[in-house]
Amino acid sequence: MTLSAVPRATGPDDTLVGAGGTALSRLVADPDRFAREDFGRRAVLTPAGDLPGGFSDLFGEAAVDELIAGRGLRTPFLRVAKDGSTLPASAFTSGGGVGAGIADQLDDTRLTQLFASGATLVLQALHRTWAPVGSFAGDLAAELGHPVQVNAYVTPPQSRGFDDHYDVHDVFVLQISGEKRWRIHEPVHPSPLRDQPWTDRRDDVAAAARTEPTIDEVLRPGDCLYLPRGYLHAATALGDVSTHLTFGVHTWTRRQLARDLLEVALADLAADEQVRASLPFGVDVADEADLGADLALVRERLHAAIDAVDDATIAARMSPRVDASARASGVGPLAQLRAAQDVGGASSRLELREHLRARIEGSRLVTRAGAVDLDEHSVEPVRVLLETGVLSIPAADERFADLARELLAAGVVRSV
Repeated sequence: MTLSAVPRATGPDDTLVGAGGTALSRLVADPDRFAREDFGRRAVLTPAGDLPGGFSDLFGEAAVDELIAGRGLRTPFLRVAKDGSTLPASAFTSGGGVGAGIADQLDDTRLTQLFASGATLVLQALHRTWAPVGSFAGDLAAELGHPVQVNAYVTPPQSRGFDDHYDVHDVFVLQISGEKRWRIHEPVHPSPLRDQPWTDRRDDVAAAARTEPTIDEVLRPGDCLYLPRGYLHAATALGDVSTHLTFGVHTWTRRQLARDLLEVALADLAADEQVRASLPFGVDVADEADLGADLALVRERLHAAIDAVDDATIAARMSPRVDASARASGVGPLAQLRAAQDVGGASSRLELREHLRARIEGSRLVTRAGAVDLDEHSVEPVRVLLETGVLSIPAADERFADLARELLAAGVVRSV
């Protein structure tokens, strides 16, 4: 049986998931091999026929029009590019009119004119404005272990939005509609950091772009292209409007771990009197000969301080960054209130909110949405909730009902 013949399964909000039941299985033919051999290492183009289904459930042209004309979006949720340059926001925004004193809402009339003249529309942070994309992005981020953000690129026929460049994050390109030709070249600077943009190597990028590409293919609806950060790319729409999503993977790097190690070690060295000591009287700090002995002592103490930093300390520093890198799946304030009002009658069930990153720390439940203090009777039910994803509330059990109401108000659970 080919992958294209595997029955489609559905996940939350009826979002299509792959044959393996994961977000990644929708994007690559062999997720295990991808994780083992490809992630962060090489470009991978997977045709639609090797995947369990297309991406029309996530996004489409009607969604583009709704976001631009009906949602009152502001910058920076959209940027516009033409002939390789990004246009100023004033070219496609205007005031919101009476009752909406906002000067930079998207102007659908101007955007219609710009698009007709060959401009590319880039809907940014789509994971915050379009629910199916946001749900899938959350699933993918949880699976990869790295934060994910999403843009949509909508390009008129025969147009090219951006010149050859590289990104400082990995991307999955999901072709939604139309066709787009992609030219991919090997990196001129592999695995660039966030502060190492392609513009710092503009000449090298231009020279590499003139060579034979590693990949020169046309993406069609349902195809997926993965590019590790640093790979050069440029894309041109062909005979019709082309729409694609880019899921940007903002990878955690060893550089971040190195920075944390140094910061913790330096903080610890503040307790070392010899390191705090002044340099000798009359020292010439611009003369390496004058610094030799002091640098040797500092190196020795710094090495020892770094070696003394335990892994748990670094993990504890990373934890709040992970929390801040994404938001949990959405909850509706009115729905939460109604669910709380219904607690306490017949037996009911609540489910753990997705992508909450909930854990028990001492007597507190800590989540992306905040923290909840737990009494001695609540710790065990909450532990079961985190293990199973479900909180069952027995009828007429007021203690459980109070806990359920508190968790609903805190956005930890929602009604099944």
